[in-house]
Amino acid sequence: MNTTPNTTTSDQPDRFGGALASASDGSAPAGELVIETRALTKRYGDTIVAVDDLELRVRRGEVYAFLGPNGAGKTTTLRMLLGLVRPTSGQAAVLGAPPGAPQGLARIGAMVETPAFYPYLSGRDNLRVLARHAGVSEDRVEAVLDEVRLSDRAADRSAKYSLGMKQRLGVAAALLKDPELLILDEPTNGLDPAGMAEMREFIRSLGQGKRTVVLSSHLMGEVEQVSDSVGVIRDGSLIAEGTVEELRGRAGLRVRAEPLAEAAHLVGGLSGVEAVTSADGLLEITVDTAHAPAINRALVEAGIAVSELHAHTASLEDVFLELTANGDER
Repeated sequence: MNTTPNTTTSDQPDRFGGALASASDGSAPAGELVIETRALTKRYGDTIVAVDDLELRVRRGEVYAFLGPNGAGKTTTLRMLLGLVRPTSGQAAVLGAPPGAPQGLARIGAMVETPAFYPYLSGRDNLRVLARHAGVSEDRVEAVLDEVRLSDRAADRSAKYSLGMKQRLGVAAALLKDPELLILDEPTNGLDPAGMAEMREFIRSLGQGKRTVVLSSHLMGEVEQVSDSVGVIRDGSLIAEGTVEELRGRAGLRVRAEPLAEAAHLVGGLSGVEAVTSADGLLEITVDTAHAPAINRALVEAGIAVSELHAHTASLEDVFLELTANGDER
């Protein structure tokens, strides 16, 4: 895609990238941050707030997933980070430069929304056009076609490509500059299950070493399998951020036993048990799963019938639905 330089709003310093990085609160060394925003906001008119006071931090070498329902503000945020949309207020630094600055764009590859290509040119020739525009050697064209496994169809006109093939061609275009930062908006859109699995593996391999991948998606399974860190956005606001493990929380135990009230009372008094709740005929026990044998033995010795006991961790989908349905923040 073509990205053209843009400027920040008039109330921001001309070169705030370094200032933002050096003002880090110490949670990560300044050099590790490739994206940082402060109170980044985009309004349309007086009533529509697409992005609201967004505080975002992405570290070098990770796959960062931007997760949210459709219309949550994911694409608007990505477009602001690329300098394609002017923020209403707030600040952002991308690779130490303001969004849209030429020195930053030269090190960024992006696929935002559905990629568009010249329909009567082949996939290979479309990439050659983009390579010339970006000042990249055409040797990169064959390399990226091979990376996204389109070499065998590279001579076909892009008009003949399926939606999934166009997605892969879009990723190939984003890789032409061998970028430090790769931004992908819904990269598995249109792919069949085999293609989605292949793309997940590919994205995982890209987020290694010095390269950073920012991935937007509304597919929890995709995010859970490829991401190091996740940011959940709802109604333009970041409502949760952390690793997948941090968002899912620690594992616990689920127990089905009769009588349930007596079981809950007994388990609540056992060593290591932090909390016990009951729902749908099950006990939800917050405890290290290593205590499972001791809990089972205590219940059986007390004459309580145990018909089910297993470890349980909330899926990312469970957490996502809870966060986006309720007013909770993490």
